Amino acid sequence: MIKNGTVTPALAAKSRSRSMCPRRQKEDTPVGKPEEQNEEAPRQQRSELIETGLDTPRAVLVFVSRKKPDHDLFAELASLCDTAGIQVVEELVQVRTSPSPSHYLGKGKTEELAELVSEVKADLVVVDEELSPTQARNLEKALEGIRVVDRSELILSIFESNAKSNQARLQVELARRRYELPRLRRLWTHLHRERGGIGAMGGMGEKQIEVDRRLLRSRIKKLQNKLTEIEARKQREIEARSREFLVSLVGYTNAGKSTIMNHLTGAGVLEENRLFSTLDTRTKRWDMGEGRFALLSDTVGFIRSIPHHLVASFHATLAEALDAHLLLLVVDASDPEALDQADTVLEVLEDIGAGGKETQVILNKIDRLPDAEHILVIQRRFPDSLAVSARTGEGMDELRVAVLAHLDRFSSEYWLSMPHARGDLQGQLRKLATVIETHFSSERACFKVRITPEVLAALEAKGVERMETSPI
Repeated sequence: MIKNGTVTPALAAKSRSRSMCPRRQKEDTPVGKPEEQNEEAPRQQRSELIETGLDTPRAVLVFVSRKKPDHDLFAELASLCDTAGIQVVEELVQVRTSPSPSHYLGKGKTEELAELVSEVKADLVVVDEELSPTQARNLEKALEGIRVVDRSELILSIFESNAKSNQARLQVELARRRYELPRLRRLWTHLHRERGGIGAMGGMGEKQIEVDRRLLRSRIKKLQNKLTEIEARKQREIEARSREFLVSLVGYTNAGKSTIMNHLTGAGVLEENRLFSTLDTRTKRWDMGEGRFALLSDTVGFIRSIPHHLVASFHATLAEALDAHLLLLVVDASDPEALDQADTVLEVLEDIGAGGKETQVILNKIDRLPDAEHILVIQRRFPDSLAVSARTGEGMDELRVAVLAHLDRFSSEYWLSMPHARGDLQGQLRKLATVIETHFSSERACFKVRITPEVLAALEAKGVERMETSPI
């Protein structure tokens, strides 16, 4: 996150051959034997991004549109900038069939951007697409050293600020390293050196860029191995819960998933009106009354054009959606781009292999609707959707009833029996199934239950017997 004119390591990398802005003199990194560093966290040398005297950097947003803009192209990018602590002062759009391979913008538009940046005294240019290393380098050169940040780098910066768990930090670092690999010539950064300096890594004439590239590839491999171990462990945890009814909240970032989670389970998940306020999956028991329950998970929020580095890195986080019996697709019904956002989520679900999952669409934030017609447009697209407000509680009872209906389709009623002495089995039965009725004979305890096939099979393997008829 960017605050007080300085930047975290996520955006601190800069070119060694240029000053960061016209007001600063060129700086070079010292040459010599690098100090020893912790291999688990390669150090990035930090530098000031800008010196504006303002609380936050000032930015011009840039976008190449394939057609004449018919809506606010920059709403989401502006929200990302706000989350990162960047003040948006101006926007620039160029309509062309495809971005320029050399500068992203055409020659005339690049000159116009340079004039605009100077006029509004901007400290940053933020581009709403991922730039190639060549585009970024040439654009910064044309802007006389003004820092250019693309969409991927901006999102990575936000993720780095919000990653709290070990898994999230590893995932974000892996995404960052993959992003950096083809851009080493543009970064002002030194990764970890092995003991003995450059000479220990190869021939004395080996270029520094090759050393950094090899170190970066080595770090990426180690991160991948660590995340593979975490994914395997997480998959075992999911499989251990597979006998229970799993419900996963999915949706665009800031759609209100965490608020719904807290309302239904009292989980205490962070609720904040900012993008990507939570990155880790939380799973809590949802007691729906009458002895019936489900496990409810809150997953990381989705976003348009999410960097492919992050899609790959967050596969473990999205595993909850892959293994859920039911997906609750949460849509911010008050957002003008609600349908586009829903389509984005559905596309990502398809990409990760969860496209065929049973899904219930939830239209959240109906207390903030701009007008009555707005939600009707969304409901025509999703006729079986439920309109709710997690903030006020409106529609939440109907949501519970709808999920119970889904649960019923995954479970059936049986009479089961076990010896009185098997109190352990009786405890497991009450925990994993809905007990409807009980009956005790002189030798056995009998229970009428609603139970899923997976739980029934597991209990039968431990000695629970299925009864063909009622004992009463």
